[in-house]
Order: sequence, then structure tokens, then C-alpha cells
Amino acid sequence: MRRYIEFYLASMRVSMLQQFQYRVANYFYMIGMIAEPVIYLVVWSTIANQQGGIVGGYTPGAFAAYYIVWTLVRNMNIVFTPYGWEWRIREGNLSMELMRPMHPIHNDIAYFSGWKVVVIVLWLPLAAFLTWIFKPTFDITWMEGVVFFLAIWGAYLIRTMLLSLLGMITFWTTRVSAIFELYFGLELILSGRLVPMTLMPQWVQSLSNYLPFKWTFFFPIETLVGTMSTQELWAGIGMQVLWITIGASFLSLVWRAAIKQFSAVGG
Repeated sequence: MRRYIEFYLASMRVSMLQQFQYRVANYFYMIGMIAEPVIYLVVWSTIANQQGGIVGGYTPGAFAAYYIVWTLVRNMNIVFTPYGWEWRIREGNLSMELMRPMHPIHNDIAYFSGWKVVVIVLWLPLAAFLTWIFKPTFDITWMEGVVFFLAIWGAYLIRTMLLSLLGMITFWTTRVSAIFELYFGLELILSGRLVPMTLMPQWVQSLSNYLPFKWTFFFPIETLVGTMSTQELWAGIGMQVLWITIGASFLSLVWRAAIKQFSAVGG
């Protein structure tokens, strides 16, 4: 266990140093991602104003808060994608990684975790600018702040497990894009990424409670902008832990089968 901790700390440190070296590129990348939530924000704020100042329980200020927090949650949810697994196998990089005494996912989690620290630091000025422009409505307690911090890391781990599982499909097929696009479509509808879940039909809201997507977007955002009770906040963290455990268990099972299918390729 101590060696794993040392590995994670060292990998995160290297990642942070690398990403701070490219902080301008990271800023432009993050600024580019702001376009999506700003479009959602303007559209739904306009609808709220036309509906008498509120729609689905959200005022224009609440929509502003939702989508400003959305920008951080979205960046925290960037993980090693199925296309990355496809590249690993196609280019022969996985052969080298298999020589290490640990699962490749540990390197993915550690490296991207270090990047997330940089993302949080770089996000703060962007959040301040968006707050100045759109005037969000926040009423945050210390409890919500603590749960939010845990929730964004929980969301990161859930999405890491899900996309790594999708990525392992490339052990059986050289292309995973069609399956990934299907996953992406489901995530848009069932996660709260496109619109807050309270604006979706009731059957969609009910379905989302039994799937992992909601716990990667809607729940972390709602910990700061919603009105959840203490019990609901910690129950949400419990659901995240459950999905992380389920994802890790399936990842272990699929990995054992997938590695038997592996054939080294590359030039």
C-alpha cells in the first residue's frame, strides 16, 4: 500500500509540473469549453424570464450558478478515453505498460488527478469572470462545500471506471467510436450535463437514479446550487462510492478476460 501511495504522489507531482508548464494551453482549452455551458445558460435563462422568472425550480440566477459550477465539474470529468485505449493497443504502447507491476489504470488515475489540481487552480479566475458577467445565485454552507469537494473527485473516479471499461472493448475490436458515441448520448440525457435533471420528464429522472451518469454531473453540481438536506448530500456520496466499487469490480473482471485477447501491434 505504501508503494501505491508513493507512486500516486510521484505521478501526480510530475503531472502537475507538466501541466503548469503548459498553463496557457490549458487556459485556452478551458476557455474553449466555456462555450457549451454559456449557450445552455443563455437559452435557459431566457426561457425562465419568459416563464415569469422561474422554470423547473430554477431562476436565471440559479441557472447561472448551475452552469458556472458545471464548467468545473465538466473539466473534472475529463479522463482517459476509449480512444486512448484504442491508441495504446494500435501503437503498441500497452506492451510496455504490461511490463509494469500494476494495472495501467493506476497511471491514468494518478496522472489525471495531478492535472485536476491544476484545473481547479486555473478554473478560479474563470469562475470569477463568469460570476461577474452572469450574476449567479449562491447560498453555500460549509457542509455543501465539503461534500462538493468529495463529489467532484467521486465523479472523476466513476467516469474513469466507465470509460476504461468501454476502452477495454478495443481488446476485441479495433474501433470503439460507435459504442462511445452511444454512451455519450446516454450521458447527455441522463447525467444533467445537457440540462438539470429536474427539467427532464419524470421517467427520465427515475431512470437516472439507477444509473451512474447522474452521479458524475448532476449530483456534484447540485451539492452547491441545490437545496439538498444533509442526509441527501451524504447519501449521494454513498451512491458515488457504490458506483466506484461496482466499476472497479467490473474493471477487474473484464481486464482478466481482455488481457487474454491481447495481441501486440505497432511499428
